[in-house]
Amino acid sequence: MKYNGLAKSLLIPALALAFALPAQAAENYIFDPAHTNIDWRINHFGFSNPSGKFARVEGVLSLDETKPENSKVSATITIANLVTGIDKLDEHLKSPDFFDAAQFPTATFKSDKVEVGANNTAKVYGTLILHGISKPVVLDVKLNKIGENMMHRKTAGFSMTTTLKRSDFGMDKYLPMLGDDVTIDIESEANVAEATK
Repeated sequence: MKYNGLAKSLLIPALALAFALPAQAAENYIFDPAHTNIDWRINHFGFSNPSGKFARVEGVLSLDETKPENSKVSATITIANLVTGIDKLDEHLKSPDFFDAAQFPTATFKSDKVEVGANNTAKVYGTLILHGISKPVVLDVKLNKIGENMMHRKTAGFSMTTTLKRSDFGMDKYLPMLGDDVTIDIESEANVAEATK
């Protein structure tokens, strides 16, 4: 009886302390610009499916490992950093015929819901603002790995895909010969934000 009384006297305060402690907060990550890019492909008059990339993406990920459905992400894409490897094509794509980079220098994405799937997958719902137009977008996301990188910083790596209709964003030049559907593949690494002093 004395043992049970001692156990209760220790257990009750311990439980009270545990419930009083806040849940582990989500960690903030910053996208690594050297290891984050957006690749796209589009059908070219039925002949081929050429590709290009946006080579400058900046953003913040709030990752809750215990409750990933509470995670959030926001990103900014610099349109002027569009690259196909062909200078004249890059200029045309940045012109008013397509992205109009002078008038719309950036695109942004902000999540509003995360739907967790099996095997480290999720659907991330959010709003993409591109070419001055806001539309809902769903990203199919695969968490590749969370761990320490070679610089001894905690890193999370993801692969993401989605498909957009360029006409939804007011870019309808050469339709329907030039494809409307644009396939997007995103590879990203993000590092835990360093604490400010």
